[in-house]
Amino acid sequence: MQPVVHIIDDDRMARESLRWLIESARLPVKVFDRGLEFLEQFQPGSSGCVLLDVRMPDINGMELHSRLRGLGATLPVIMVTGHADVGMAVRAMKAGVYDFIEKPYNDAEILERVQSALAYDLDNRRNQERVNAIRRRAGQLTPREHEVMLFVLRSTPNKVIAAELGISIKTVELHRANLMSKMQATSPTELVRLALIAGLD
Repeated sequence: MQPVVHIIDDDRMARESLRWLIESARLPVKVFDRGLEFLEQFQPGSSGCVLLDVRMPDINGMELHSRLRGLGATLPVIMVTGHADVGMAVRAMKAGVYDFIEKPYNDAEILERVQSALAYDLDNRRNQERVNAIRRRAGQLTPREHEVMLFVLRSTPNKVIAAELGISIKTVELHRANLMSKMQATSPTELVRLALIAGLD
């Protein structure tokens, strides 16, 4: 999915100026003059970033950001305002806003922040794809293989695993070989690393 820069600003001149600037960098752009209009068409799987004015008539930037998070959106949000103060910036950052920029700004500054946000979004998506792939592998394990994996993650010797599960050491070795193959792990250390990446229990 191609990344899109979503511009949300009720000021027509500011909105069109940002559109021209982003398009001049050969980046796809969508513009909205209302936050609710953006929410109505938003798809949680969208990639790119959001340039969001803090003060709008229908829904303010902080509330819109909150609703996006409630929808499961991971798009980095750059908040733009002409009424900035330290408290607002701190609240925005604590709420998970990617960046905060005050008007007036220069074109180079905006483009730099947008490119940074797009790179951040791409990295996040690649990482999530990796996590999902590891979790899919774990989902292929049988219940017994999953049990054995939990022991392996704790560096438990095969004979202890066999005693705990009431099975033979040879059966443990078989389950262990199968789960390592399914998880595409060449060693217990790599299995631990995969489990940490994917947040496996």
